[in-house]
Amino acid sequence: MADPKVNKTIDTVGLYCPVPLFKTREGIDAIKAGEVLEIIADDPAAEEDIKRFAKRTGNELLKFENNEGTLRFLIKKKK
Repeated sequence: MADPKVNKTIDTVGLYCPVPLFKTREGIDAIKAGEVLEIIADDPAAEEDIKRFAKRTGNELLKFENNEGTLRFLIKKKK
């Protein structure tokens, strides 16, 4: 299955906790409901932080990939 259309991408590679989470919040706030935010990170803590953030804020984690330590998240804004 093809990835959904990404409306905004945030690259946090090289940035560490809590910066990827702050950037994710800013990115979600900057898009409209129904749009998709892509986050790229390499901080191991980002996996749990961003997954928990998506769930807690009522947004949908469409996809998560870990490619040799580079993490990729696709989050759909729900409201």
